[in-house]
Amino acid sequence: MSRRKPIVGLCGGVGAGKSIVAKEFERLGCLVIDSDRLNHEVLRRPDVLQTLQDWWGDRVVAADGRPDHRRIAEIVFSNPDEKRRLESLVHPLIARLREDMIKRGDEDPAVEAIILDSPLLFESNLDRLCNSIVFVEASETRRLQRLQRERNWGRDELDRRQRCQKPLAAKRSRSDFVINNDGPLGQLRPQVADIFGKVVSRPSSAR
Repeated sequence: MSRRKPIVGLCGGVGAGKSIVAKEFERLGCLVIDSDRLNHEVLRRPDVLQTLQDWWGDRVVAADGRPDHRRIAEIVFSNPDEKRRLESLVHPLIARLREDMIKRGDEDPAVEAIILDSPLLFESNLDRLCNSIVFVEASETRRLQRLQRERNWGRDELDRRQRCQKPLAAKRSRSDFVINNDGPLGQLRPQVADIFGKVVSRPSSAR
């Protein structure tokens, strides 16, 4: 597929605040493709949810009939085989949705660039789609504070999630830009604006 708009991948540690950075890019005219949101959309599909029930029973369905994301996470983050099985089911479906969104964004004159906000950017080889990679950096203390406040996660859950991802140093070394997200929004915005200007002025060839 021919692409014209630059595609920027976001990576960083769990709780680094990639979604905050994505919103700032969106404010500047970028289309944000949130992999977590697409994952939730796919899990709500009746055929997918039925498959999960067949595998793991009714415990993965919440009282409102929707997927119980906490239960699903408990299963897959404690068993690598189950994690791979889930990924083999949902990743192709997410990829189709992502590709459709990229195509629409590429055709939309209002879209300046396309942002891929994915916790597994390198692990899923999504970096191959990108013209630039932005690493969102935050201290472990700050990340844990965010996770405790926003998701009620403790140290054990953070460590469990991090074990499923590539080391932060490896992600940082493969990135084109680094954003520090330890401070307030007022410090974040100029960093995003600076990178946005550089990204949209670059030729949109693959990395």
